[in-house]
Amino acid sequence: MITLGINYSQMHDSSACIVRDGELLFAVAEERLSRLKHDARFPQLAIQACLDFAKIIPAQLDEVCFGWQRAGKLYRHDLKLYASGRWPINYLNVLNSSRYFLSMWHQESGAAPFRRTFGTTKARMHFVDHHFAHALSAYAFSGFDDSAVAVMDGRGAWEATTIWHGRSGRLDPVLTVNYPDSIGLFYSEFTAFLGFVRNSDEWKVMGLAPYGKPGLDLGKFIDASASPPRVHYRHLVANGAPFSKIIPYLGEPRAPESEITDLHKNIAFAVQDACEHAMMSAVRLALEKTGSRNLCLAGGVALNSKANGKIAASGLVEDFFVQPAASDDGVALGAALAPYLDDNGKLPNRPMRHGYWGPSFDDAGIESALNTYKIKHTRLSDPAAAAAQLLSTGKILGWFQGRMEFGPRALGSRSIIADPRDPEMNAKVNNAVKFREWWRPFAPSFKKEAAPDYLESAYDSPFMILTAQVRPEKRSVIPSVTHVDGSARPQTVEREINPLYYRLIDEFGKITGVPVIMNTSFNLRGEAIVHTPTDAIRTFFSSGMDALVIGSFLDEK
Repeated sequence: MITLGINYSQMHDSSACIVRDGELLFAVAEERLSRLKHDARFPQLAIQACLDFAKIIPAQLDEVCFGWQRAGKLYRHDLKLYASGRWPINYLNVLNSSRYFLSMWHQESGAAPFRRTFGTTKARMHFVDHHFAHALSAYAFSGFDDSAVAVMDGRGAWEATTIWHGRSGRLDPVLTVNYPDSIGLFYSEFTAFLGFVRNSDEWKVMGLAPYGKPGLDLGKFIDASASPPRVHYRHLVANGAPFSKIIPYLGEPRAPESEITDLHKNIAFAVQDACEHAMMSAVRLALEKTGSRNLCLAGGVALNSKANGKIAASGLVEDFFVQPAASDDGVALGAALAPYLDDNGKLPNRPMRHGYWGPSFDDAGIESALNTYKIKHTRLSDPAAAAAQLLSTGKILGWFQGRMEFGPRALGSRSIIADPRDPEMNAKVNNAVKFREWWRPFAPSFKKEAAPDYLESAYDSPFMILTAQVRPEKRSVIPSVTHVDGSARPQTVEREINPLYYRLIDEFGKITGVPVIMNTSFNLRGEAIVHTPTDAIRTFFSSGMDALVIGSFLDEK
């Protein structure tokens, strides 16, 4: 059976994946191919890339699976919210809900643009409840036979937080908290209040939070210790002027790109602290209701790496899995697996140990791009050793190798890498390469077996999706990847999973005595991570990187 999974909602992060006989073959977000960050359009490019990788035509698909309910279910929930007074009823809100419904209804929730673009197919069009698709995407790739599964995001059609019990290849619902009682809504509203972009810049709040101080009480907006957590959305969402319910308590919102004050830092601290407590409360409830000691998380809130790190280190869970594309792009994975549950079937459950599910380019294609732009380059006999040597001398490198990552994190395929020992390297990369805010931290990539020497916990972290405290005696050794609160968001790299990247770290360790490198995504601020050699070349020459190691080739400025 060949199934195509699709995330398409016109909201954010459209994507597609393809699964053959229960085995994931390929997955990619539309933004990587279209170059439009968080691209919400129908993922035509991603779907075509899936078909090309599998070497099939649309007529050979058995199931086309969307990770959302049909549009009418979401619209009916909106109407119930208006009728019950649980969401501000005004002209603009009702207009936006109605326009969204009519647009998706006209598109048959994605089926119509699929047929229009790819022609008729014998495949069944399958519409999977959004949170169910999220839950499937976590449980089915965890390798756990028995697990609690918690999904937390902004919203599905009606869901905000759901708890599931995965057992013996089946997934049963346990609890649903309906939107707008949403941890994701709480976090995104304060993201916007702090002058950032909803459903995009939550990372910035998380990075800013350690610069703040405790003492600001957001209990008016969220009861994070309730079981399940409760968001007081009537105090959060304005009916009229933006943030009109928040301003009397916290003052005027920050204007985008304006100065960051102590108040803004303290708000970020309070928002992150509340989110951590809310997630911990939801996790405790999930473990209690399922009786399991294993935990899977999915949904956009599950990308909160600081909270994930605290959950992993809490002692509450025995085994912990967060799918690397936990946000909406990852629902394509769950949707593609949903048909395996038909007729009382069971899910394939293969533990996911890497995120390299996207396209790749061979040396011939890379050299062709370099020659097209008349770029002087050198062929390397050993790219890992050459890169390690350059890093040890303080060079900042673009690193473009193998299959592209699926999910928001660069994991050593489309990365910008640097020496973590230089205390100024964080500022250098933020200012001259990424062109982003000064407080944004960078992540370390460790050889997996070396991680316990540097970290107090969370030694297994292949997806860079949880934080751990750096051992006090090591913070001065790797200062550029140690955040202001002593934490780091590590990637543990295994020789068997990514041998080239592992060897790069190993070679750097042999030269410097520190088997750790600074790793951040290969993109400029506001852009998607690079996809093609041309993207990499353009980004390299548009930034302060010193050298580009791309396939077997080196280009130095």
